[in-house]
Amino acid sequence: MKRICLLAAGLLFSSTAYCAQIGIIAFQMSADTHARTANAAVAEAESRGHTVTLLNSEGAVPRHAEQLDTLIQKGVDGIILAMGKTQELEAQLAAAKDKGIPVITVMSGASAHTAFDVNVNEAAVGAQVGMHLLGLMDYDGGLMLQRYEGHGGTRMRGRIFDVILEENTGVTVVGSHTMAKTKSWREDVRAGMEALLLKNRGDFEAIWTSFDGQAFVIDDLLREQGYKRGDVILTGVDGGQEAFARIRDPESLFTATVAIPFERMGAAAADAVEKMIQGTPANEITAGPFLYMDAVLVDGTNVPADGEWPW
Repeated sequence: MKRICLLAAGLLFSSTAYCAQIGIIAFQMSADTHARTANAAVAEAESRGHTVTLLNSEGAVPRHAEQLDTLIQKGVDGIILAMGKTQELEAQLAAAKDKGIPVITVMSGASAHTAFDVNVNEAAVGAQVGMHLLGLMDYDGGLMLQRYEGHGGTRMRGRIFDVILEENTGVTVVGSHTMAKTKSWREDVRAGMEALLLKNRGDFEAIWTSFDGQAFVIDDLLREQGYKRGDVILTGVDGGQEAFARIRDPESLFTATVAIPFERMGAAAADAVEKMIQGTPANEITAGPFLYMDAVLVDGTNVPADGEWPW
């Protein structure tokens, strides 16, 4: 389906370039990180003259699979999955591979049927935020956890934090909630943590969350219950303008995050899929199943100004 597009600037010139059809699927566009990644991929691909179909699976795996089927049947030249559920898409991804359609994923994990995954090293991210949180606690006191096991990255952060806790026995986990729902995840987090906050009041100094969106819900709950900045240490992972604004806000309890460069990852995925459509092998873009990018720990000492980024 590769087509030749004339490049023009007022008048048509003789130069030509491939104009590809690229399908981009975000698992849940109501999640800020999914939207940031997908929108950046769209912007980068369109800036290169490609035609883009952007789809939102709205947090539903069956819809996710159906949308991938649709793109394959449509015969797009390349596909990008933002936070895709690759383990649930084995048949569809194998079909894309059989048809020679390169699939680049972002923060979706490796698959035998995809080219590679654009990601951060989630083990390193988990260690960054976990060690920072315990350091702020002086390695002592009560802690509550807000987990999410439904995504490989958030699951890895939790596993790494479990190891850190095993090595720091002065910290006690007094309560833990695992987010189960994806479409109504905010309500899930609010309901689960509201009960834990009331039950354990006075018994905890910090709350670890697997991603910033959970921390925002908990930050609002803490303020509703009368907590003030300094009463509780609250950390997340993802980074973004809302996270930075809360770190700067003297009324917020949100303390620190590890900022992941979602926009850069989306743009890198668009760049990679273009190269593969034009014939570049995946192993000439990155060695192995991952294209890693760096994440940055952000707290009150280095939080960027409004509209700026820490990289």
